[in-house]
Amino acid sequence: MMKLYDTQRSGNAWKVRLLARLLNKPLQRVTLSIDRGNLGDAEFLKRSPLGMVPVLELEDGRTIGESIAILQFLAHGTPWWPITALDQAYVLMWLSFEQSQHMHPLAQLRLHLSLRRDREAGDEDMVRFKVEAEHALRLLDEQLARQGSSGWVATQTHPSIADVALYPYTRLASMGGIDLETFQNVLPWLARIERLPGYQPLFPGRADLNFATVEMADKTK
Repeated sequence: MMKLYDTQRSGNAWKVRLLARLLNKPLQRVTLSIDRGNLGDAEFLKRSPLGMVPVLELEDGRTIGESIAILQFLAHGTPWWPITALDQAYVLMWLSFEQSQHMHPLAQLRLHLSLRRDREAGDEDMVRFKVEAEHALRLLDEQLARQGSSGWVATQTHPSIADVALYPYTRLASMGGIDLETFQNVLPWLARIERLPGYQPLFPGRADLNFATVEMADKTK
């Protein structure tokens, strides 16, 4: 069985676990702790030269880092990675958007305003991140409007890994002071993902902890 090295609150790791469940691909989860410094352990760094989660360890011991690379690997040969070159290009376009414009400001707002609580919403950098985050969410909202109520972010008839990649940090945006109610196409899209067979919340079996701001004492499974 493949192993996934992650941390409890990582949105990037949630992407991988979510896709694996949607694909019905079992993963053995190895949950590390940022608070305890596990990401600096020599054994982990052997698997992840970049020192970051998520890391997928294959059955033969080879590893893949970076969530986008892992998503593409898991989705290859499934409907979550489209067949045509044009649809693949659309998926890659929105994956690039997620990495370059969407994830960073949303993650920084959540990290500093809810998890570390070492910034105030009115601080210059937090104001800038909020502007960037809301701009990214407007672009996502406009794309969802173009796709229609039955379409997905990059594709029409079946969701892709672009939807999976964009889901976690959008779902957690309120932890950074973002009001998702102002994006009329985003909330229905989130709900459609959450209705998919196999959907898994950030804390499996404890959806009430999705917006938790402290690391749990026990490992999540």
